[in-house]
Amino acid sequence: MTRFIPAADWLQGYSRDNLVNDALAAVIVTIMLIPQSLAYALLAGLPAEMGLYASILPLIAYALFGSSRTLSVGPVAVASLMTASAIGAVTAQGDVDYATAATVLALLGGVMLIVLGLLKFGFVANFLSHPVVSGFITASGVIIALGQLGPLMGVSVRGDTLPHLVTSLMQHWNTAHGLTALIGLSAVGFLLFARYKLANLLHSVGLSERTASLLVRSAPVLIMLVVIPLSYFKSFAEQGVPVVGYVPTGLPAFSAPHITWDLVRELAMPAFLIALIGFVESVSVGKTLGAKKRQRIDSNQELVGLGAANAAAALSGGFPVTGGFSRSVVNFDAGADTQMASVLTAIGIALAALLLTPALYFLPKAVLAATIIVAVLALIDWNILTLSARFSHADFAAVLLTILITLMAGVEFGVLTGVAVSIGLHLYQTSRPHFAVVGQMQNSEHYRNVKRHPVLIYPEILSLRVDESLYFANASYLEDILFQEVNDKPALRHVVLMCPAVNRIDLSALEALERINARLQEQGITLHMSEVKGPVMDALKRSDFLHHLTGQIYLSQHAADLDLRGRQNELQPEE
Repeated sequence: MTRFIPAADWLQGYSRDNLVNDALAAVIVTIMLIPQSLAYALLAGLPAEMGLYASILPLIAYALFGSSRTLSVGPVAVASLMTASAIGAVTAQGDVDYATAATVLALLGGVMLIVLGLLKFGFVANFLSHPVVSGFITASGVIIALGQLGPLMGVSVRGDTLPHLVTSLMQHWNTAHGLTALIGLSAVGFLLFARYKLANLLHSVGLSERTASLLVRSAPVLIMLVVIPLSYFKSFAEQGVPVVGYVPTGLPAFSAPHITWDLVRELAMPAFLIALIGFVESVSVGKTLGAKKRQRIDSNQELVGLGAANAAAALSGGFPVTGGFSRSVVNFDAGADTQMASVLTAIGIALAALLLTPALYFLPKAVLAATIIVAVLALIDWNILTLSARFSHADFAAVLLTILITLMAGVEFGVLTGVAVSIGLHLYQTSRPHFAVVGQMQNSEHYRNVKRHPVLIYPEILSLRVDESLYFANASYLEDILFQEVNDKPALRHVVLMCPAVNRIDLSALEALERINARLQEQGITLHMSEVKGPVMDALKRSDFLHHLTGQIYLSQHAADLDLRGRQNELQPEE
């Protein structure tokens, strides 16, 4: 049962101590999640209550089917931005409303994730390299922050790309509402102070680390506790300050969204992209936190868990959800032992939806905008550019291109670019693998690159080490490199392909080896291979290649070198 429902594993032996730890973590995450849920719903262009709905049933669904014990799911900034972009396009035609489009988007993403999980497609996380994902999230964070400057200042801002947002801000900047801007900027200032200075200040007055951390994490709620009464008594809404307005009291009505084929066709690709980005980030966060407690994260089960969470969001009036970095770290740091913390958090959010929504009417939207801006500042990581530039020019180009496309063309084109660049980068690097001419380290059985070490080499023997599996994309490159070396050695009699890094070989590469063998035979040169792995040897045995091979296959490079030198009456090495 634990194979299909991981919750059955941690429920066995669940103790009172576990419950205490999970309950404390749930209190902290609930306090953090209430303002975040409201803010991310507005970021997605949806009614505020949908943020609360997306933070109830999805948490319980993931708790049952997810493999991480501390990952916390719910609405997140990047997925909310992508949701706004996707549903904005389909609702512009007027055939469907925002809420319906959002729930269909969540349902499609959930079904896709579940199917991929059942088919064991957890490896799709490898389609996006981490630097590219970091670049995409950084660019998305910039777009989110700029977009929230509008509600922060009481300005109407339109657009989902950097040029459109900047143009809109410049056109409407002089229409900023003074009181709204004062509230929003004050909220930003307090949240930044809480994030970077408040903990040290609280430590200095004698509060414990856990209490100080709780207060810091509660900063958005503290602002709400101050601003909502002020908004009520000072009549902020009557003074032109945009407020959240009416939020329905109660739990969501559980029902399947109305689905049409046209809507599915329009939302299928955005749903897949949102699901892919969310899955990659969730697995990354889950593995990082799991490693700290020596807990294993199953990528295939994560697909099922996140898919179940999104399907639950669709059935309960929510929108796409995924594992959130900030709330997961808070959940972990607060001492959560199991996913019972998420179940208790869902209960806390449900109570908030039942009891607290009347007070949310007076909450200024500028406060929620401030919450989003400060939250996404942690996502913006410009260091990825300098790090990738120092480490790899190819990675730097991939990150830079992803950032630029996301900023200039929008998040959907950005994530498509990220996928294409990641796959293209892999294909490019594997299509031009590293080959090295090797020689013997003196007085040893080790063979190293002639360009890096002082080694013994012989003019009659060429030993070429292949540092990559051989397949259709690099087969021709192997031929080019090998014959380039062969043409420079007129005394050559033997070629040895050293294959310690060749884990597999496909039909195209096999045909390339056959051509190499034939061309070398025409030149009076014998082809040998050394250190061939078992699976590769099995593949060669299933073909006729071994029958036509002019030379031998040696267990080790040293055995090949000794044998070939002996055949040539102990060759003398080159200087």
